[in-house]
Amino acid sequence: MNVVERAAATGLELDHLAFDERTVSLLERRAIHDEGRKASRKVARRRGWLVRRALLAADVGGLVTAFLLARLLAGHKTGAPAMTGFAVLLLTIPVWVVAAQLYGLYERDEEHVDHSTVDEVVGVFHLVTLGAWLSFVGVWLAGVKDPYVLRLVAFWFLAVILVAAFRGLARSAARRSSLYLQNTVIIGAGHIGQLAARKLLQHPEYGINLVGFIDQCPRPRRPELEHLALLGPGDRLADIVTLLDVERVIIAFNEASHEELLATIRELRKLDVQIDVVPRLFEILGPKAGIHTFEGLPLVGLPPAKLSRSSRLLKRTLDNVGALAMLVVLAPLMLLIALAIRLDSTGPGLFRQRRLGYDMEPFTLLKFRTMRVDTDEEEHRRYIESTLTHAASPNSNGLYKLDRTSSVTRVGAFLRKTSLDELPQLLNVLAGEMSLVGPRPCLEYETKGFAEHHFERFLVPPGLTGLWQVTARAR
Repeated sequence: MNVVERAAATGLELDHLAFDERTVSLLERRAIHDEGRKASRKVARRRGWLVRRALLAADVGGLVTAFLLARLLAGHKTGAPAMTGFAVLLLTIPVWVVAAQLYGLYERDEEHVDHSTVDEVVGVFHLVTLGAWLSFVGVWLAGVKDPYVLRLVAFWFLAVILVAAFRGLARSAARRSSLYLQNTVIIGAGHIGQLAARKLLQHPEYGINLVGFIDQCPRPRRPELEHLALLGPGDRLADIVTLLDVERVIIAFNEASHEELLATIRELRKLDVQIDVVPRLFEILGPKAGIHTFEGLPLVGLPPAKLSRSSRLLKRTLDNVGALAMLVVLAPLMLLIALAIRLDSTGPGLFRQRRLGYDMEPFTLLKFRTMRVDTDEEEHRRYIESTLTHAASPNSNGLYKLDRTSSVTRVGAFLRKTSLDELPQLLNVLAGEMSLVGPRPCLEYETKGFAEHHFERFLVPPGLTGLWQVTARAR
């Protein structure tokens, strides 16, 4: 029975049934997977079921491999002491698992759409460090007079690396399974709901299968979102969640009242789904915002936007040391790139452009030239002006970037794809005009479309890399 037939059987009339093939295929594969199992909403939380087991296997595999390699690297001992150490490791594995659970190392993938192994490196470091000390104490209490400290240090070092590496491989394998994908609906088809949908569609690595919107009075959908279904009003939410096997619900801004939203969330909690709420004033909530309470009333704390003098000094020191080290290491590569540019097309190897830096002070940004010297800049200026609005849609290439393929050189295309054209900005970092990490360096004519709060980007120096480049690039 397909989605349309299931909807008719439950008496649910959907406003738009143009489900993409991915959604229909996913529903069919999961129906096969769940065949023979008891019907339960808990069955729907497949990502957590899959990832927890994959990470558990990765932790055990990383610990055992680290122990065996430590024996080889730090000296191989045979007999009772070696067997006692391995036995202690096996017996303490349940303790490792419980400790990992307490650190939250098994639950975040189900809760956070963008969670990765990088996000838990600190947690893994703490876990392995604590476990290594417990192993040392366990071996000592077992009566081994020489716990062989060198081997335990080697085990600790290898375990930090291998557990993190095995976790990365486990996640990579889990993401290839249909069980990792989460059917998701967004409550609210207004500007913010559609913004959330666009961001999710740009990142397939999140494992989110966006089914559609739930809204009583939806706004017209943007062209890139027309394939998403309009599932109807919120009063049929329970039926929609059950019918489409929804595992995640994102509540964006809509016309519902405060009481109606609370009722919706309470109803969703009975269905065992992951609930994400886009908060009010989300534009000013950064990653450092924290939640604290007094007498049960939660408050969101916003730290000051500016860095302290000591933090600025530390950041500047790290910028200088990092940029200098990278220039020394990458100097041969940069010379080869400059030579390739000169051989590929006429013109200088470096491209210079006026940008705005800290406190809107102009500076000359350096990049490797990727386009012909006769390229008209006015076309780019007009395109930027056309995109400085919420209604702007990406080009046919799927990017918010002017398609100037005909003007890009052969070497330039490679440099843009690999971002190697940005390397000369290390000189800007050493000159104090930029930082290694910060906001994208802004063109002067881009500020014509800025709202007042957009100028907050000039509170810190621009960066060679940053959130823009890492998470979305030209999207």
